[in-house]
Amino acid sequence: MTKQNEDISEEIIEPTVEETEANEAPKASEASEAEEPHEPVLTELEKAQAEAADMKGRYLRSVADMENYRKRIAREKQDIIRSAAANVIESLLPVLDNMKLGLQAAEYHPEAKDVTFGFKMVDDQLKKSLSEQGLQELIPDGESFDPNLHECVAQQPSADVAEDHIIQTVRAGYRLNDRLIRAATVIISSGPAKEES
Repeated sequence: MTKQNEDISEEIIEPTVEETEANEAPKASEASEAEEPHEPVLTELEKAQAEAADMKGRYLRSVADMENYRKRIAREKQDIIRSAAANVIESLLPVLDNMKLGLQAAEYHPEAKDVTFGFKMVDDQLKKSLSEQGLQELIPDGESFDPNLHECVAQQPSADVAEDHIIQTVRAGYRLNDRLIRAATVIISSGPAKEES
């Protein structure tokens, strides 16, 4: 072999310093990748399925929120209607009281029998209309006293009525759709009269 061929072969066999570093760099990065745990690589299908599941969850939450909203609005609407009805009925309670007092007074005037009969029909019609709206009259004669439903204005001894029971209803109470509008004004029994010795 000639000297020139020997020089060429030496140049080809021996790499330069830059080439050596460049060859070692990918090997080092490959080694570091092998040491670190890989995050799972999702395929397009898996990504689409995950996105679809997320969208389905959001959709179901939105549907539930809308259903709760509808129910809440319906409840609020019913509450508004009931409170409006309660205000109207509360304003009519004095009319019912006065009608009742007028009819009781008319019983002592037999000459006004026909007029009394007409007013009794009006009173019954008014009570029927109000009861259709959910009004219930409370006349608790003989019942046990309940401070949640009754207002005591007097206490009297009674041999016929047990202690803490109602002897007489002075003014009727009213309840509208299970809501107390006005407590019944009552007189309650203190039991049999005690004999003084």
